[in-house]
Amino acid sequence: MTELLERAVEASRGLPPAAQDEIARLVLQLAGDDEPRIALSDDERAAISRSKAAAERGEFATDEQVRAVWAKHGL
Repeated sequence: MTELLERAVEASRGLPPAAQDEIARLVLQLAGDDEPRIALSDDERAAISRSKAAAERGEFATDEQVRAVWAKHGL
């Protein structure tokens, strides 16, 4: 293992479990040993389709709407 990869693994140890899992998935994907894709529910597929259609129509949140979401979540 290279020094850089060892540093990355060590740095990830202090992250929340969900972040560690995401890093692990990315490393596995890059190494060609990724996990099977997550199956989406029909509701999730429909939500993604609606989002893609809205994007194709150019319907995006305004800067004010984005700031409101950030403020709601303390960002």
